[in-house]
Amino acid sequence: MRSTAEWYRSFAEIEARGQSSIYEEWALSVADDQEMIRLIDTLPLQKRQPNLIFAVSRLLGSPEGGYPVFRAWLLSHWPEVAGQAIVRMTQTNEPRRCATLLPALGLLDGPLALLEVGASAGLCLYPDRYSYRYDGQEPLHPRGGESPVLLDCVTTGEVPIPVKLPEIVWRAGIDLNPLNVRSEGDVLWLQTLVWPEQEDRRQRQRAAVEIARQDPPLLVRGDATDMLASLAAQAPANATLVVVTSAVLVYLPFEQRMRFVDAVHDLGADWISLEGVGGLPMVRDALPEGAASRGRFVLALNERPLAFTGPHGQTLDWL
Repeated sequence: MRSTAEWYRSFAEIEARGQSSIYEEWALSVADDQEMIRLIDTLPLQKRQPNLIFAVSRLLGSPEGGYPVFRAWLLSHWPEVAGQAIVRMTQTNEPRRCATLLPALGLLDGPLALLEVGASAGLCLYPDRYSYRYDGQEPLHPRGGESPVLLDCVTTGEVPIPVKLPEIVWRAGIDLNPLNVRSEGDVLWLQTLVWPEQEDRRQRQRAAVEIARQDPPLLVRGDATDMLASLAAQAPANATLVVVTSAVLVYLPFEQRMRFVDAVHDLGADWISLEGVGGLPMVRDALPEGAASRGRFVLALNERPLAFTGPHGQTLDWL
């Protein structure tokens, strides 16, 4: 198992680099700061992750600047940060991931019933309500016209981009701590999870929240494996049931993750996964030999890899 210092250095070099200079500096500096590492290591393993510690700090008022100022603030506020880290979790809920999910949804017969595991506030349950623009081409809009949320995505390969958006007749999600789009406190946490310099992501998320507020999804609190069958039973019988997981399985210990895989198999639903390369062994083992995949996400349909993607839906490289 990698050390906390290795975790922060990897986060800086693979995830934050080119996306957030502030988070890159903070993570690299933490990786070399033994005093800070000792503090972070007092937390349970899953609560040590860089994005959680940084977001909680910003929620509590940490300055968004160079590491020396951030370090001084964090040392003086560590009890409050640790307390919030224990009760919170990263729930980024990036709607642009729908731009990478859409081609996979287009391969299925509709109408569709979506069931997302790790749904957060449910913003990825509205792929039919957003507009899409691939490679700067003519946008694809919902049936009712242009959406206030426009999702741009750069692609390579022969991506089967649908000519129309899917018909979704039911949408629901499971989360250990579902967020309510009508709660200002929950929306503030969503906004804080967006990295400091990424104002375009914050604006896109705000617009997606407004769409969800008009028609809030069905979200249930609970364990993904335990709740899956009972929630799926509520889906319309005449719709194709699609389970969606997006950057969530990494938070499940391996044995629990495999229990979830078995539960999806028992359900007999279609399964679209958008997870890190190491998240699902059966998907990883099905990747082309020698495929460049370090630090990337894999889009898969029923455990068959379809594409590599950017973590926030910004790129889609079809296999």
